[in-house]
Amino acid sequence: MATELFGYAISDQGLKEDVASAFEGGREALFCKYMACANPHSLVVASRDQLFETALRQADILIPDGSGIILAVGVLRNKVLEKVAGFDFFLNLCELADKQKKVRFFFLGSTEHVLGLIKARLNREFPNIVVCGTYSPPFGDEFSEQENRSMVEAINRASPDVLWVGMTAPKQEKWLLVNRDALKVPFAGAIGAVFDFYAGTKLRSSDLWVKLGLEWLPRFFKEPKRLWERNLKSTPIFLWWILREKVKLGLRGRSS
Repeated sequence: MATELFGYAISDQGLKEDVASAFEGGREALFCKYMACANPHSLVVASRDQLFETALRQADILIPDGSGIILAVGVLRNKVLEKVAGFDFFLNLCELADKQKKVRFFFLGSTEHVLGLIKARLNREFPNIVVCGTYSPPFGDEFSEQENRSMVEAINRASPDVLWVGMTAPKQEKWLLVNRDALKVPFAGAIGAVFDFYAGTKLRSSDLWVKLGLEWLPRFFKEPKRLWERNLKSTPIFLWWILREKVKLGLRGRSS
């Protein structure tokens, strides 16, 4: 189930159903199904990045990870969506996998230090999940053909049930799109900053800010240089999109 927003199929199933659908198909799947996060910044960036736009459009699960998405769907589609943050998706899938036992996770991205912290915490909190592999890729905008081949081969050798990719957007989504046919993995999730949140190297905003729909605000104050474009450039553009589309819908309604 999905709701159309600016040409993207935003999942409207809610957290529990989104997580449950990640396991549908299982090992018999013919290709790697993947999840990506939709927020105002990602959609604005995708408007000028064709490959990123395609990656988001072809995502099997595109979760509404952003209060701006919830606002837009409410204003333009008169629908109330449950916000599904990437971090919550990850934790809930961990809980489900832990109950099933021996589900195999592979983590691709970040540094060896962060990956080590993730593995240690996961072993403590979800002992029935098997971390079958981790891989810290070279940092940079693009990978060489050999680097890319090494990553895919390492993942396939480990034979995971779930691949978590934390290389930040749009790099991680584009990587999944390009490599999904070569990956022998039933499901992959592009979750970016969740790696740092779960490792504890960066703190997620408190529940109060999350409930207020202002989860971005404390992070912006902590990292203004990194997040200024997301919050001071992309957000106004996205709000303009909502206003423009609302006017279009109003004009169509009058003409009909």
